[in-house]
Amino acid sequence: MTVKEILQTTHHRPWPLPVGSWRYYQEWNNAVFLHWKVGYEALKKLLPPGLEPDLLEGNPWVSLVAFTMQKIRPAFLPSFKPVSDFDEINIRTYVRSGNLSGVYFLSIEAGNKLSCKLARGISGLPYRYSEMRRQEQQYTSRNAEFEDSLSIRYTTGNELPEKTVTDRWLTERYALFQEEGQHLNKFDIHHVEWPVQTLSLESLEVNYSRFQPLINNTPDCTHYSRGVQVMAWGKEKKKFTK
Repeated sequence: MTVKEILQTTHHRPWPLPVGSWRYYQEWNNAVFLHWKVGYEALKKLLPPGLEPDLLEGNPWVSLVAFTMQKIRPAFLPSFKPVSDFDEINIRTYVRSGNLSGVYFLSIEAGNKLSCKLARGISGLPYRYSEMRRQEQQYTSRNAEFEDSLSIRYTTGNELPEKTVTDRWLTERYALFQEEGQHLNKFDIHHVEWPVQTLSLESLEVNYSRFQPLINNTPDCTHYSRGVQVMAWGKEKKKFTK
């Protein structure tokens, strides 16, 4: 789809497009979603001031999303493959800030050192480098500093003919909240609805010791998507309030 067509497709959004022009284009492709129901108190203590866990039928969730970032670029400039294309893993949870819902990254890592440095500098997001390798229906990652590792083998099935409330709640999010110093940043994004397929795990080894109470080798729900084209707006800063 063209950018114009994507921006004109808004019926699925929970609120209107942001005022002003988008600043960055990117593609989130071949995404593996692993989702876990988690305890409220265990999650709450990991969130910065100004954010509360968002709940689905009374439960908070945490998701690990392993995908390939491609063609990331500023508006009106071409992408540069050595830094615009890289594998990424984020561990995210679902939050509310006032009357808005979105995601918050507990962890975000990429398989390209230069891309990590640029992303941290431009966005303020806490990117870190991990060794990653992606093959057909396999995804592995290792971070020696944090002793984190991930190994996934999977098969994909048919696209879902109709999404459930849970499918949409876990995938359709149009804001990101992240702390940076004494501020809480908000990023607005837009894309068409995720095309979602079934995903079956052949094997899974998740080792993120910091999040041991939250994620394990048996997710409560899984998804796969061939990807979406994404427009992102600039960050909005808000000082923390007690």
